[in-house]
Amino acid sequence: MLTLQRATHATLQELSAAVVDLDVTESEANALANLADGRGRTVSQLGAGIGIRPTTLTGVLDRLERKGLITRGIRQGDRRAVLIELTPAGSTAATEVLRAMTDLENRLLEGLPARTVDEARQVLKALAG
Repeated sequence: MLTLQRATHATLQELSAAVVDLDVTESEANALANLADGRGRTVSQLGAGIGIRPTTLTGVLDRLERKGLITRGIRQGDRRAVLIELTPAGSTAATEVLRAMTDLENRLLEGLPARTVDEARQVLKALAG
């Protein structure tokens, strides 16, 4: 598993370098990427998509809100649930993060046989739960 940790660390360093102009942390970039489809999410939904607990996510969302990249509102039909949505600036940032992630993945997997790439993606999906 040390290999997985090293791969994760190297990937996050590359991603951070690719989005350095956005001035976002790895966790913030991950949140933005998960919101990039433009659909709002509750804190619980977003936390599950990112893989962190809602209590941990609160700090990430506080920073994104201060940067003007997200808004928090009330979910239609459920006033108890907080709905997280991208602002126009957040949508632009999310698109950049998603593009950087896609470019990084394509670059890292470039030159590998298609079967190997498919198998690697299956392993990653299994690890992600």
